[in-house]
Order: sequence, then structure tokens, then C-alpha cells
Amino acid sequence: MTQDEAKLLVAKRAVEFVKDGMAVGLGTGTTATMFIRELGVRVRQGLKIRCVASSDASHELGLSLGIDVQTLDELPELDLYVDGADEVGPELALIKGGGGALLREKIVASAAKEFLVVVDSTKLVERLGRFPLPVEVIKMALPIVEPRLTALGLNPKQRKARSSNGPFLTDEGNYILDCACGVIDEPELLAAEIRGIVGVVEHGLFLGMAALALVAGEDGVTEHRA
Repeated sequence: MTQDEAKLLVAKRAVEFVKDGMAVGLGTGTTATMFIRELGVRVRQGLKIRCVASSDASHELGLSLGIDVQTLDELPELDLYVDGADEVGPELALIKGGGGALLREKIVASAAKEFLVVVDSTKLVERLGRFPLPVEVIKMALPIVEPRLTALGLNPKQRKARSSNGPFLTDEGNYILDCACGVIDEPELLAAEIRGIVGVVEHGLFLGMAALALVAGEDGVTEHRA
């Protein structure tokens, strides 16, 4: 099974958790995109739901598929949030933000009663840290934040835009520093240290947020609970 096949398999399974009348949060990234497309099929078949997206890209995709996509102003309480992850560790601790939407992803996830993670088996790790940890930073604060992350031993590197030589900008117009920090032994402590730096908007550690992970592998889709 290829990675794309695994992502599609888990996306199809995740749609089964969406029931008529639900308010659903739409994630961002390759697996979340497959989920949104599968959700669009169900909507065209008559499923009645309302959604809030965690990025401009997912918002526009949902609308293009005929999904009722609203804002958090209109729909501040969600039943379910479905999104991928860059790493899934013990107790469903996550690293997210490879697509640059970590701030909005965390906001939408926090508005949901249940956060469902959809990944392929390559994303499972015994300890977080193999994937670079994204940290979203206010532009003005970059000269302050970067050396302070360096002092924490996190080896930050500013993310570049794929389409140009310029810096990557989030939907909120902020920079992202990707931190090659290695194995994260104490995620809660690191999260607090990063959050304590003035100018940091958000970090990609999603701790104590996910309730269930659907993981696609050679044996099909398995469920992992926190």
C-alpha cells in the first residue's frame, strides 16, 4: 500500500464518524484534503452538515464541493474536528503544522467536542521530535524569538515559500520557524518554554487535544485512543 492509498483509506473511514446534523471542523493538509473530498461526496448524497475550516485553502475547497462552510463567528461550537498530523506520539501527543496552518488548526480543534486524527502508519513515533517542530512568530518579533529558540537548543530555521525565494507566510501573515530539536523528552515543558517567549503566536505541539487516531497501514485502519 502506498502512502497516498493509506491516506485515502483513512479519509474514507473518518467520514463514517460524521453524522447528519453535525458541526464539523475541517483540517488542512494532504490527508485532510482527501477527507474533505470524501465528505463532499456524502454531502452530494444528502448528508446535512455545517463546517468550519482551519485554513483558507480548506475553506475554499469545501465551498467548491458544495459543503456549507461557515466561520467560527457563525459556528463557535463543533461536534467533531478531523485533521492529519505530522507525528503521533504516546497518548496521542502530536506535532502539527507542516502545512503552516497550526494556529488556525489549534483554534478549530479547541472548539470541537472531539478531535479525530487521521494518519498513515508512518506518522506513528515512540517519542516526538523527528519531524521539525513549527513555531509561528509575529514578523516584528523574529529577531527576538529566533535567538531565544536557539538558546533552548531548538535549532530554528525560517521556513521559505515554495513558490518563491521569500519567507513563508501563514494565513494570518506570520512567519514560521521550523525547529530541528531532536527527540522531545518533555513535550509539556517544551511547550511552556516556547509559549513563554514574547512574539510567539503558537507552536505545533498539540498535547491533550486528540481523543482518537485512525491509523492506516497494511492491516487496514486501526483505532488508537488517548
